[in-house]
Amino acid sequence: MLSVEGLQAAYGDSRVLFGIDLSVARGEVVTLLGRNGMGKTTTVRSIFGLLRPSSGKVSIEGRDLTAAAPHLIARAGLGLVPEGRQVFAPLTTEENLIATARTRGKAKWTLDRVYALFPRLKERRRNMGDQLSGGEQQMLAVGRALMTNPALLVLDEATEGLAPLIREEIWSCLRHLKDEGEAILVIDKNVDALVRFADRHVVIEKGKVVWTGTTPDLIATPDVKSRFLQV
Repeated sequence: MLSVEGLQAAYGDSRVLFGIDLSVARGEVVTLLGRNGMGKTTTVRSIFGLLRPSSGKVSIEGRDLTAAAPHLIARAGLGLVPEGRQVFAPLTTEENLIATARTRGKAKWTLDRVYALFPRLKERRRNMGDQLSGGEQQMLAVGRALMTNPALLVLDEATEGLAPLIREEIWSCLRHLKDEGEAILVIDKNVDALVRFADRHVVIEKGKVVWTGTTPDLIATPDVKSRFLQV
């Protein structure tokens, strides 16, 4: 689904990424882990064409889309749940969901299916985006990405700033999506929750991949968490 090879990126003269390699296969859940400021969001921005990589390659289903425009990345099948949610405040919940809706062949994700996944959004469908709680906005951001019917769902800081009960609801949603065969790349700090359903993990430190492995590998290597993930 997604292959990233030797990805390097910078903001002006400040280099941030130094050769990131990662991949996500069809139906696989992969995490991108690391402390704050290590390059996780920059990696996502570079994949989605929001930041032009200085070198490296981004391929989606075998197509080289390095530095392609964001709308072309979306059309190729990547759906983004961005850091900070970024819902459209002047639109209602329902308008947010249909604003970027797109079908890829026979649409798997429809308004009714998103409402079934997040019943609270149906209850709040006529509320404006800025009238929703943080948790509701995150559900809306996930639902909006699903409405593009992506081949790969990417979540940047999936549960940041959310109450524990809402975090668990998001995790439950992701487990459900995995059970349905969705490919997912997720960034989050809650490692204990991620190991319950993720297949593989990529850990980055100062813009470089320092560890990669399966969930059993991560559980069997506790020093990875202490060295690279704990504050």
